[in-house]
Amino acid sequence: MLRIVLPKGSLERSTLELFEAADLAVSRSSDVDYRATISDPRVSEVRILRPQEIPVYVAEGLFDLGITGRDWIEERGADVVSLGELGYSKASANPVRVVLAVPEDAPWKSLADLASATADTGRRVRVSTEYPQLTRRALAAHGIQADVSLSYGATEAKVPDIADCVVEITETGRALRAAGLRVLDTLLVSRTELIANPSAARDPAKRHAMGQLHTLLSGALEAREKVLVKLNVPAGRLDAVVAVLPSMRAPTVSELSGGRGFALETVVAKADINTLIPALKDQGATDILELALSKIVR
Repeated sequence: MLRIVLPKGSLERSTLELFEAADLAVSRSSDVDYRATISDPRVSEVRILRPQEIPVYVAEGLFDLGITGRDWIEERGADVVSLGELGYSKASANPVRVVLAVPEDAPWKSLADLASATADTGRRVRVSTEYPQLTRRALAAHGIQADVSLSYGATEAKVPDIADCVVEITETGRALRAAGLRVLDTLLVSRTELIANPSAARDPAKRHAMGQLHTLLSGALEAREKVLVKLNVPAGRLDAVVAVLPSMRAPTVSELSGGRGFALETVVAKADINTLIPALKDQGATDILELALSKIVR
């Protein structure tokens, strides 16, 4: 039986949607309740807490399994086992970046420029961030002398009066540009990860259950990017249709009764379907169906 902790805040909605798609629906009395349940024999307890705290709680053994970002694992220096990345973030399937951003008119063009400036002037650069430990390590590695202060939010608004630059998380960089900042460098590319307590991960029964849950979550994520295509094709057009039909391995081909042609089905990338269906029709395919998928388990 696994004790699971899920992220509250920016990742909350997308995480709950993923668990529902994986047939691991999370139930709670209200949207502000920190306690929840999953109707699954492998899960004994569910909490919903801030992602900043999750790596520490999992490392300490308060929970067996958790979901958080690599950014918070690095910031907290937590001793956890990563069971794998989960390809989703707040608003997309893309990773987020922890970046150092400076004002648009700042003279620095790289971290090397910033290091040279602090060395030449003896002046320490003022940095505001929600990731003080990660930031100190990254800047020290580049020889940048800095005074790093913890920000409790609205970090980009602290330049230039309170800070010379900020270390902030971004998916698109849109908010930073709106604040008159530009990205000087990326300190960390962070993806959402499924993490486990090291002791729990060594327990064969718990590790097996963790692997099963990971399979369901990964299968639901992969299914978001794929669709099932089914179609009929005359016997004389089979080779032409198969030539333009992508598949995970090879399309399934079944002969129609009475020798009236063939039925084909395959899984294809959803991003390609808008060009694939017309191409199949051009090659003689008929009765084309596009079907949504719930999970793909390899």
